[in-house]
Amino acid sequence: MPRVILVSHRLPISARVERGELVVANAAGGVATGLLGIHERGNGLWVGWPGETWRLGPGPRAALSAELRDRRAIPVELEAGLARRFYEDFSSAVLWPLLHYQLERLPLDPKGWDAYREANERFAEAIVSVHRPGDVVWVHDYQLLLVPGLLRQRLPDATIGFFLHVPFPSSELFRVLRWRRDLLEGMLGADLVGFHTEAYANHFRRSAAQILGCEVRNQRIAFQGRRVRAGAFPMGIDADAYEALAEDPAVLEEARQLRRDGVELVVAVDRLDYTKGIPRRLLAFERCLERHPALRSRIRLVQVAVPTREAVPENRDYGSQVDELVGRINGRFGSVDRQPIHYVSRTLPREQLVALHRAASVALVTPVRDGMNLVAKEFVASRSDEDGVLVLSEFAGAAAELVGALIVNPYDLDGVADAIAAAIEMPREERRRRMASLRARVLRHDVTAWARDILAALDAEGRRRLGGATTVPPTLETPPTSKPSAVAAAAPAEGPLACILDYDGTLVPFQDRPSDARPDVEILRVLTTLASLPEVSVDVVTGRRRSEVEEWLGHLPIGLHAEHGLWSRPSEHANAPASDAWIRRLATRPAWMDEVRGRLEQRARDVPGSSVEEKEASLVWHYRTVDERVGEAADPGIARGRVGVLARPGPQAVLGVQPDW
Repeated sequence: MPRVILVSHRLPISARVERGELVVANAAGGVATGLLGIHERGNGLWVGWPGETWRLGPGPRAALSAELRDRRAIPVELEAGLARRFYEDFSSAVLWPLLHYQLERLPLDPKGWDAYREANERFAEAIVSVHRPGDVVWVHDYQLLLVPGLLRQRLPDATIGFFLHVPFPSSELFRVLRWRRDLLEGMLGADLVGFHTEAYANHFRRSAAQILGCEVRNQRIAFQGRRVRAGAFPMGIDADAYEALAEDPAVLEEARQLRRDGVELVVAVDRLDYTKGIPRRLLAFERCLERHPALRSRIRLVQVAVPTREAVPENRDYGSQVDELVGRINGRFGSVDRQPIHYVSRTLPREQLVALHRAASVALVTPVRDGMNLVAKEFVASRSDEDGVLVLSEFAGAAAELVGALIVNPYDLDGVADAIAAAIEMPREERRRRMASLRARVLRHDVTAWARDILAALDAEGRRRLGGATTVPPTLETPPTSKPSAVAAAAPAEGPLACILDYDGTLVPFQDRPSDARPDVEILRVLTTLASLPEVSVDVVTGRRRSEVEEWLGHLPIGLHAEHGLWSRPSEHANAPASDAWIRRLATRPAWMDEVRGRLEQRARDVPGSSVEEKEASLVWHYRTVDERVGEAADPGIARGRVGVLARPGPQAVLGVQPDW
């Protein structure tokens, strides 16, 4: 079985010395947390920096080496000066603000490039030293952008993947960087470059085209005789673990205690970083108290801000700004026995965070820019009671997936303030409907599914590059239909007139929820009038289920055809019992559906917000709720189309897209 060599800046453990003894614990952070379970269940290695080992004496150092061997961890040693310049001077001070669209925070004279390159060389050397033929190398995040290219030079036949856990900016922003070509060429050393959203992947592809002059076709970039795939793989969480923890009696009791005074909690959990938009969130909460006086005694904001990268001066200044805002707002709206903002500036155990999520009426996740933001998914996974409202920034990668959230612009203080009020006042039925949609996505697309999808795609790309056998899924595109020719075919002719009408998008407008697209009184009147005219027959053809068609239109004197013709009821049988009126055109379930379903479900995973519906003899890919920008980046036809991909009963599966004329 091939080994997976995981590569990240930090190993998934943190080491410290207490009373002369080495203490090793699992490290915090999204990358380490997300990948640790995958590493522990596998047989591979993890390459990364073990931390400030220069502070360890001979005894603790030997103990750490033994611990690393037991955990299949390969340390990359960096001296103190190199580690500081690589991480603080370049990764944190240059790449972090650039990738998060914070150009005003870029240093006037960027430093640390030489250290960044040297550190990436060290990582590449460590990987080469343990690599065996057949291994899969999976490199992670912005600190190691050069590693894939360095590996490709040393291991030309290796299967290499790269995943960026932060945003990738538009090409106009990325080209600001002096070392733009070096970084792009480094990333393109991989066979597969993964991002959280299709928008980030598209920005990367455009940068490769505009800065390096690469040819880009669909998701692939031609570079140095290879074709590199750049795609979207939204990261999930260990949803089962959060759901189980949310039902723990101790957690439930703590959540009950948090709610004991009857005040509704608005909860926000972040790292103390300027990309998280905490000052704007505090100002928006203050604006909510101003605009909605009735809520002042009803709500409290619990803001958890975990200190991070404290050696970076801007982060220290940012923390002071947050402290001052909390004090001012509490002074303005607080009283002796009540403060509108409860501020916690430290790391909380996972059990306490889940209790906060369970106690919250609203989760407020409003970064000004974020790669994904797993906190939003942790909140959803924790709500096994299917209650609570997620207010989510449109600039978080999670917004492309979590379409049941209230999406806000964090720069619009009034808009965020009103969204908080709307979330508090939202009827229980709507809260549950939205949360059910969110949970369906988060629980199904967890971290295990994320890793499985990426590694499967990486294996396929490696085989393709080496000329091995691989299964290429069929295209989902259809030739464009000529509108003029369709109009000409419908020209008036002599004799009886047959009106064959589509339902969704023709008789009724498209709805985000298909069950809302019921015919109104006017549509029923028009159909009845048409059918009563001499020498006019009316038939409605739809992809909907027979039960829906029968309920909504069954009392009309018209022909009905459900599931694109699988079931038909001729107009002359309009008054017959349902068991006699409907004719099934296909006796058995088509054999092709099992194969096609897997392909459509993979497409649904690639396009967050879409879903697959299975009917008796057809499959439907719905993407009405997909963000238009995501759809356009994934497939230009998605932004223009409405119905999705249809598989009609017959000898073969027919896949097609209905354009939105």
